[in-house]
Amino acid sequence: MPRATNSPASRKRRKRTLQRAKGFRGFRSKLFRYAKDAVRKAMTYEYRDRKKRKGQFRRLWTARINAAVRNEGITYSRFIEGLKAAGIEADRKILSDLAINDAAAFSAIVAQVKKALEAKASKAAA
Repeated sequence: MPRATNSPASRKRRKRTLQRAKGFRGFRSKLFRYAKDAVRKAMTYEYRDRKKRKGQFRRLWTARINAAVRNEGITYSRFIEGLKAAGIEADRKILSDLAINDAAAFSAIVAQVKKALEAKASKAAA
């Protein structure tokens, strides 16, 4: 009995892989053997970098907040400490957006933070 290869399914699978490899350079977009490795590696990077993106954005927000609070005369770490002392529960994404788009509101938050830090220092001294 001859071997059945199910060529329509094989052709469809290969075509799908080559379609995903479209835009890759050289053999990696033209030949199935090389395209399947390239696509597998691309999918690995894609999965990994979806996870990494979260940390990259957090670092970006931190850098933006740091720049904004230094203009107000306070460091980032003291600002975060003051936020906790003042009971302000705003995440870094929101604070970063405020620092860029609404400087007056951000300055008001910094003023509250400074007041909370002073109260905390006076409580510790007493």
